[in-house]
Amino acid sequence: MTVQETPNSSVSRMVDIFAEWLKHRRELREMREMDAANFGQIASDLRMSSADLEALVRQGPHAADELPKMLAALGIDQDALARTEPLVLRDMERVCSMCIHKRQCDRDLAAGSAAAHYEEYCGNAPTIDGLSQRQP
Repeated sequence: MTVQETPNSSVSRMVDIFAEWLKHRRELREMREMDAANFGQIASDLRMSSADLEALVRQGPHAADELPKMLAALGIDQDALARTEPLVLRDMERVCSMCIHKRQCDRDLAAGSAAAHYEEYCGNAPTIDGLSQRQP
């Protein structure tokens, strides 16, 4: 027996999506209201330019959702990477967030073919390949 989607679950999902959209709009407004010096200091603390930080904020909180899936598909332990190479992981998240090949990535991840094709489009491919070469 399968559980069918109820009207309440659809409404609930739409409310959640709208709430997330509103939260993102608030974050963008807060970013615009921040003075350039403070914003620049935050960007500097994160070791990136103000323009890169602004672009990342605009992408939203789910912009790098593909990265953990890709790492898993390639047999790379994200938790271990976070412990041993946190700056590398953060840079990979930045690259994934700004990626223009999300549809291809999502299709390959869903089809289980990401490991065979990621090097064709993934901006993190050189880093992933470097990580793979260092693993015993």
